[in-house]
Amino acid sequence: MSDNPHAGVPQEFRVPGHQVLTITGRDAVAFAQAQFMNDVAALPAGHWHWNGWLSPKGRVIALFALLRFDAETLWLILPDAHAEDLAAALRRYLFRSKLTLAVRDDLHAHGRFARPTQASGATFAIDGDAVELDVGGDGGPRTLRIAPATAADDAMAAAHWRRFDLQHGLPRLHGEQVEAWTPQQLSLERLHAFSVKKGCYPGQEIVARTHFLGKAKRGLMRLQGAGIGALGDVMAATPGEAAPAGARAIGQMICAEGDEGLAVMPLDAGDGPFSSDDRICRQLPLRDGLAR
Repeated sequence: MSDNPHAGVPQEFRVPGHQVLTITGRDAVAFAQAQFMNDVAALPAGHWHWNGWLSPKGRVIALFALLRFDAETLWLILPDAHAEDLAAALRRYLFRSKLTLAVRDDLHAHGRFARPTQASGATFAIDGDAVELDVGGDGGPRTLRIAPATAADDAMAAAHWRRFDLQHGLPRLHGEQVEAWTPQQLSLERLHAFSVKKGCYPGQEIVARTHFLGKAKRGLMRLQGAGIGALGDVMAATPGEAAPAGARAIGQMICAEGDEGLAVMPLDAGDGPFSSDDRICRQLPLRDGLAR
């Protein structure tokens, strides 16, 4: 049975949680370049990439898709972070920058499990009053549209959208997971979501030191099992048996959809088996193709 119940079904549905924050003005690109972890200055107009904002300690506050329309217009599409909270935090660093941060409550995210009409890879497309992104990967085609109109709710499709994200190594960060992990611990190099070559930005020293000194000891692992949704500790287990009482946690589940999720695990954790919430879980390979 296919793990994509909506394959071949092109109708649009509302993608919950996504918000749009715009940065416009003469200093938009310079400000984003100084604050965010990926290279905004090197991003051509009409293209997008994964990006994020870090704490000074190099922990991920927000992860988002960043679209560059031109030298003075950027959009941040936030899957999880609250746009107004992020805007308020960023405004503390504006100083004399000539730009405006605006939450676009008039724009909504729509998803479709079908190939984009015009967008391809890292190139987005403008279709009337909508912006179209190619967010497919090895799990199949997928289109994200940002537009004023509101699509119908489809809980099953929305759950599969989130599951697709996790299968491809896009962590969905809420609550205690915000400011908990470095980009390397979230394996964000798989999404080309941060740069170690651009100039300074908050947390850059931590990111660069980890990269160049080879000190990354943990990364993302995709796990499947009945206890995944509890977002608990991950233990080493023996075949057919959960970890014994009092066993030490080796990893942490950080996000899940159904019986699949992502855990931050030691890079030398091996192939398992593992247990979470006292139930056996197994490792699945992370899918590729979502990097931009």
